[in-house]
Amino acid sequence: MSEPNNPFADAAYRHVTAREGELEHAYGPQVHILADPFLLTHLAFLCAEGTQQPAINEVVRDQYRYLIKAVLNGEFPRVVKSVVTRMAASSERGTWTGEVLDTEQRAVSVNIMRAGTLPSQVCYDFLNKTLNPKLVRQDHVVMSRMTDAAGHVTGSRFGDSKIGGDVDSAMVLFPDPMGATGGSLDEAIRYYKDKVPGRARRYVCVNLIVTPEYLRRITRAHPDVVVYAVRLDRGASSPAVLREKPGARWDEESGLTEKQYIVPGGGGFGEIMNNAYC
Repeated sequence: MSEPNNPFADAAYRHVTAREGELEHAYGPQVHILADPFLLTHLAFLCAEGTQQPAINEVVRDQYRYLIKAVLNGEFPRVVKSVVTRMAASSERGTWTGEVLDTEQRAVSVNIMRAGTLPSQVCYDFLNKTLNPKLVRQDHVVMSRMTDAAGHVTGSRFGDSKIGGDVDSAMVLFPDPMGATGGSLDEAIRYYKDKVPGRARRYVCVNLIVTPEYLRRITRAHPDVVVYAVRLDRGASSPAVLREKPGARWDEESGLTEKQYIVPGGGGFGEIMNNAYC
Protein backbone atom coordinates (compact mmCIF):
# COMPACT_ATOMS: atom_id res chain seq x y z
CA MET A 1 0.00 0.00 0.00
CA SER A 2 1.38 3.41 -0.98
CA GLU A 3 1.79 6.06 1.67
CA PRO A 4 -0.84 8.85 1.82
CA ASN A 5 0.21 12.12 0.25
CA ASN A 6 0.46 14.54 3.16
CA PRO A 7 3.18 17.21 2.80
CA PHE A 8 2.90 18.01 6.51
CA ALA A 9 3.33 14.42 7.72
CA ASP A 10 5.74 14.03 10.65
CA ALA A 11 8.52 11.61 9.69
CA ALA A 12 8.77 10.50 13.35
CA TYR A 13 5.61 8.40 12.89
CA ARG A 14 6.28 6.96 9.42
CA HIS A 15 7.81 3.81 10.93
CA VAL A 16 7.08 3.01 14.58
CA THR A 17 9.53 0.28 15.56
CA ALA A 18 9.30 0.24 19.36
CA ARG A 19 8.64 -3.14 21.06
CA GLU A 20 7.82 -4.06 24.62
CA GLY A 21 10.80 -4.64 26.90
CA GLU A 22 11.85 -8.30 26.85
CA LEU A 23 13.94 -10.66 28.97
CA GLU A 24 17.31 -11.52 27.47
CA HIS A 25 17.53 -15.25 26.73
CA ALA A 26 18.92 -17.89 24.36
CA TYR A 27 15.68 -19.63 23.36
CA GLY A 28 15.59 -18.10 19.89
CA PRO A 29 14.01 -15.07 18.19
CA GLN A 30 10.49 -16.52 18.13
CA VAL A 31 10.26 -16.44 21.95
CA HIS A 32 9.24 -13.16 23.62
CA ILE A 33 9.27 -13.10 27.43
CA LEU A 34 8.19 -9.67 28.58
CA ALA A 35 10.37 -7.87 31.12
CA ASP A 36 7.56 -5.85 32.65
CA PRO A 37 7.65 -5.10 36.41
CA PHE A 38 3.98 -4.05 36.39
CA LEU A 39 2.83 -7.36 34.89
CA LEU A 40 5.21 -9.36 37.09
CA THR A 41 3.84 -7.65 40.21
CA HIS A 42 0.26 -8.57 39.38
CA LEU A 43 1.20 -12.08 38.22
CA ALA A 44 2.98 -12.67 41.55
CA PHE A 45 -0.22 -11.66 43.34
CA LEU A 46 -2.26 -13.94 41.09
CA CYS A 47 -0.02 -16.93 41.93
CA ALA A 48 0.13 -16.25 45.68
CA GLU A 49 -1.29 -18.89 47.99
CA GLY A 50 -3.92 -16.64 49.54
CA THR A 51 -5.34 -15.10 46.35
CA GLN A 52 -8.92 -16.20 45.68
CA GLN A 53 -11.87 -15.38 43.46
CA PRO A 54 -12.97 -12.88 42.27
CA ALA A 55 -9.46 -11.40 42.32
CA ILE A 56 -8.06 -14.36 40.36
CA ASN A 57 -10.13 -13.78 37.25
CA GLU A 58 -9.84 -10.00 37.50
CA VAL A 59 -6.05 -10.25 37.37
CA VAL A 60 -6.16 -12.79 34.53
CA ARG A 61 -8.28 -10.32 32.53
CA ASP A 62 -5.82 -7.50 33.14
CA GLN A 63 -2.80 -9.64 32.28
CA TYR A 64 -4.28 -10.64 28.94
CA ARG A 65 -5.27 -7.08 28.04
CA TYR A 66 -1.59 -6.14 28.29
CA LEU A 67 -0.40 -9.34 26.62
CA ILE A 68 -2.66 -8.95 23.58
CA LYS A 69 -1.41 -5.37 23.22
CA ALA A 70 2.18 -6.69 23.12
CA VAL A 71 1.18 -9.27 20.49
CA LEU A 72 -0.60 -6.67 18.35
CA ASN A 73 2.40 -4.32 18.51
CA GLY A 74 4.97 -7.03 17.90
CA GLU A 75 3.34 -9.32 15.33
CA PHE A 76 0.44 -7.72 13.48
CA PRO A 77 1.00 -5.91 10.17
CA ARG A 78 0.92 -2.12 9.96
CA VAL A 79 -0.01 0.51 7.42
CA VAL A 80 0.60 4.23 7.08
CA LYS A 81 -2.69 6.04 7.41
CA SER A 82 -3.90 9.64 7.25
CA VAL A 83 -6.68 10.80 9.56
CA VAL A 84 -8.46 14.11 9.09
CA THR A 85 -8.80 15.62 12.57
CA ARG A 86 -11.28 18.17 13.88
CA MET A 87 -8.67 20.87 13.23
CA ALA A 88 -8.92 20.36 9.44
CA ALA A 89 -11.83 22.80 9.35
CA SER A 90 -9.54 25.64 10.40
CA SER A 91 -6.05 24.54 9.24
CA GLU A 92 -4.59 22.82 6.20
CA ARG A 93 -2.31 21.03 8.66
CA GLY A 94 -5.19 19.31 10.42
CA THR A 95 -4.42 15.82 9.08
CA TRP A 96 -2.32 13.35 11.07
CA THR A 97 -0.33 10.74 9.14
CA GLY A 98 1.52 7.84 10.73
CA GLU A 99 2.02 4.10 11.03
CA VAL A 100 -0.85 2.22 12.68
CA LEU A 101 -2.07 -1.37 12.86
CA ASP A 102 -3.70 -2.71 9.73
CA THR A 103 -7.30 -3.00 10.91
CA GLU A 104 -8.17 -5.21 7.91
CA GLN A 105 -6.02 -8.09 9.18
CA ARG A 106 -7.93 -11.33 9.89
CA ALA A 107 -7.57 -12.79 13.40
CA VAL A 108 -8.72 -15.90 15.23
CA SER A 109 -8.59 -16.42 18.99
CA VAL A 110 -8.70 -20.10 19.98
CA ASN A 111 -10.33 -20.96 23.29
CA ILE A 112 -8.60 -24.05 24.65
CA MET A 113 -11.06 -25.01 27.38
CA ARG A 114 -10.98 -24.64 30.31
CA ALA A 115 -8.03 -22.52 31.44
CA GLY A 116 -8.02 -20.75 28.07
CA THR A 117 -11.69 -19.75 28.08
CA LEU A 118 -11.38 -16.41 29.87
CA PRO A 119 -8.03 -15.44 28.25
CA SER A 120 -9.43 -16.17 24.78
CA GLN A 121 -12.55 -14.12 25.45
CA VAL A 122 -10.42 -11.18 26.58
CA CYS A 123 -8.25 -11.41 23.46
CA TYR A 124 -11.29 -11.81 21.21
CA ASP A 125 -12.96 -8.71 22.69
CA PHE A 126 -9.73 -6.70 22.43
CA LEU A 127 -9.24 -7.73 18.81
CA ASN A 128 -12.82 -6.69 18.02
CA LYS A 129 -12.10 -3.23 19.45
CA THR A 130 -8.86 -2.87 17.47
CA LEU A 131 -9.52 -4.56 14.10
CA ASN A 132 -12.49 -4.73 11.74
CA PRO A 133 -14.84 -6.96 13.81
CA LYS A 134 -16.06 -8.70 10.64
CA LEU A 135 -12.56 -10.19 10.31
CA VAL A 136 -12.28 -11.45 13.91
CA ARG A 137 -13.42 -14.88 15.13
CA GLN A 138 -13.26 -17.05 18.23
CA ASP A 139 -12.96 -20.85 17.99
CA HIS A 140 -13.46 -23.39 20.77
CA VAL A 141 -11.55 -26.65 21.28
CA VAL A 142 -11.32 -29.15 24.12
CA MET A 143 -7.85 -30.37 25.07
CA SER A 144 -7.06 -32.56 28.06
CA ARG A 145 -3.99 -34.10 29.65
CA MET A 146 -3.68 -37.88 29.64
CA THR A 147 -2.03 -39.29 32.76
CA ASP A 148 -0.94 -42.70 33.99
CA ALA A 149 -1.84 -44.33 37.32
CA ALA A 150 0.93 -42.41 39.08
CA GLY A 151 -0.36 -39.07 37.83
CA HIS A 152 2.41 -38.50 35.30
CA VAL A 153 1.41 -36.81 32.05
CA THR A 154 1.64 -39.19 29.10
CA GLY A 155 0.15 -37.03 26.34
CA SER A 156 -2.74 -34.81 25.27
CA ARG A 157 -6.15 -35.59 23.87
CA PHE A 158 -7.92 -33.40 21.29
CA GLY A 159 -11.65 -33.56 22.01
CA ASP A 160 -14.69 -31.75 20.63
CA SER A 161 -14.30 -28.50 18.74
CA LYS A 162 -16.30 -25.65 17.25
CA ILE A 163 -14.18 -24.05 14.53
CA GLY A 164 -15.96 -21.34 12.61
CA GLY A 165 -14.16 -21.33 9.26
CA ASP A 166 -10.80 -21.26 7.55
CA VAL A 167 -7.64 -19.51 8.75
CA ASP A 168 -6.34 -18.28 5.41
CA SER A 169 -4.03 -15.26 5.97
CA ALA A 170 -5.24 -15.00 9.58
CA MET A 171 -3.26 -14.35 12.74
CA VAL A 172 -4.21 -17.35 14.89
CA LEU A 173 -3.77 -16.87 18.64
CA PHE A 174 -3.71 -19.54 21.37
CA PRO A 175 -4.22 -17.71 24.70
CA ASP A 176 -3.45 -20.40 27.30
CA PRO A 177 -2.19 -19.28 30.73
CA MET A 178 0.23 -22.07 31.64
CA GLY A 179 2.79 -23.36 29.16
CA ALA A 180 3.94 -26.44 31.11
CA THR A 181 4.85 -29.37 28.85
CA GLY A 182 3.58 -27.95 25.57
CA GLY A 183 1.67 -31.11 24.73
CA SER A 184 -1.79 -29.57 24.45
CA LEU A 185 -0.70 -26.58 22.38
CA ASP A 186 1.48 -28.76 20.17
CA GLU A 187 -1.57 -30.92 19.36
CA ALA A 188 -3.84 -27.89 18.88
CA ILE A 189 -1.41 -26.20 16.49
CA ARG A 190 -0.97 -29.44 14.52
CA TYR A 191 -4.73 -29.74 14.21
CA TYR A 192 -5.06 -26.23 12.78
CA LYS A 193 -2.19 -26.76 10.37
CA ASP A 194 -3.40 -30.16 9.17
CA LYS A 195 -7.20 -30.05 9.47
CA VAL A 196 -8.41 -26.45 9.22
CA PRO A 197 -8.54 -25.04 5.67
CA GLY A 198 -6.28 -22.17 4.66
CA ARG A 199 -2.72 -21.10 5.40
CA ALA A 200 -2.47 -18.87 8.47
CA ARG A 201 -0.31 -15.77 8.33
CA ARG A 202 1.10 -16.63 11.77
CA TYR A 203 0.42 -18.77 14.84
CA VAL A 204 1.03 -17.12 18.22
CA CYS A 205 0.98 -18.77 21.66
CA VAL A 206 -0.02 -16.24 24.34
CA ASN A 207 0.89 -17.45 27.84
CA LEU A 208 1.25 -16.08 31.35
CA ILE A 209 3.94 -18.53 32.51
CA VAL A 210 6.15 -20.82 30.41
CA THR A 211 8.77 -23.44 31.25
CA PRO A 212 11.97 -24.39 29.39
CA GLU A 213 10.32 -27.73 28.57
CA TYR A 214 7.36 -25.97 26.98
CA LEU A 215 9.58 -23.68 24.93
CA ARG A 216 11.68 -26.62 23.74
CA ARG A 217 8.64 -28.56 22.59
CA ILE A 218 6.92 -25.68 20.81
CA THR A 219 10.01 -24.22 19.11
CA ARG A 220 11.26 -27.60 17.90
CA ALA A 221 7.89 -28.90 16.74
CA HIS A 222 6.81 -25.58 15.22
CA PRO A 223 9.72 -23.29 14.26
CA ASP A 224 7.22 -20.93 12.62
CA VAL A 225 5.20 -20.37 15.82
CA VAL A 226 5.79 -17.29 17.99
CA VAL A 227 5.50 -17.37 21.80
CA TYR A 228 4.64 -14.43 24.07
CA ALA A 229 4.75 -14.81 27.86
CA VAL A 230 4.80 -12.68 31.00
CA ARG A 231 7.13 -14.94 32.99
CA LEU A 232 9.58 -17.82 32.60
CA ASP A 233 9.56 -20.37 35.45
CA ARG A 234 12.53 -22.75 35.65
CA GLY A 235 12.40 -23.37 39.40
CA ALA A 236 13.26 -27.08 39.18
CA SER A 237 16.71 -26.22 37.81
CA SER A 238 19.89 -26.38 39.87
CA PRO A 239 21.20 -23.19 41.53
CA ALA A 240 24.11 -23.18 39.06
CA VAL A 241 21.77 -23.24 36.08
CA LEU A 242 19.58 -20.54 37.62
CA ARG A 243 22.60 -18.23 37.72
CA GLU A 244 22.99 -18.50 33.95
CA LYS A 245 21.12 -16.57 31.27
CA PRO A 246 17.86 -18.36 30.41
CA GLY A 247 18.47 -20.84 27.64
CA ALA A 248 22.26 -20.86 27.99
CA ARG A 249 22.05 -24.36 29.52
CA TRP A 250 18.63 -25.20 28.12
CA ASP A 251 19.02 -28.99 28.33
CA GLU A 252 19.70 -28.67 32.07
CA GLU A 253 16.80 -26.31 32.77
CA SER A 254 13.48 -27.45 34.21
CA GLY A 255 10.35 -25.77 35.46
CA LEU A 256 8.28 -28.88 36.21
CA THR A 257 7.58 -31.14 39.16
CA GLU A 258 7.49 -34.93 38.77
CA LYS A 259 3.77 -34.66 37.96
CA GLN A 260 4.58 -31.91 35.45
CA TYR A 261 3.15 -28.90 37.25
CA ILE A 262 5.02 -25.62 36.93
CA VAL A 263 7.32 -24.42 39.74
CA PRO A 264 7.32 -21.83 41.23
CA GLY A 265 4.11 -21.57 39.19
CA GLY A 266 0.71 -20.81 40.64
CA GLY A 267 -1.16 -24.11 40.75
CA GLY A 268 -3.55 -25.44 38.14
CA PHE A 269 -5.13 -22.42 36.48
CA GLY A 270 -7.99 -24.46 35.05
CA GLU A 271 -8.91 -25.29 38.62
CA ILE A 272 -8.43 -21.95 40.32
CA MET A 273 -10.11 -19.93 37.56
CA ASN A 274 -13.21 -22.10 37.69
CA ASN A 275 -13.28 -23.19 41.35
CA ALA A 276 -13.39 -26.73 40.03
CA TYR A 277 -10.83 -29.17 41.37
CA CYS A 278 -11.63 -32.40 39.53
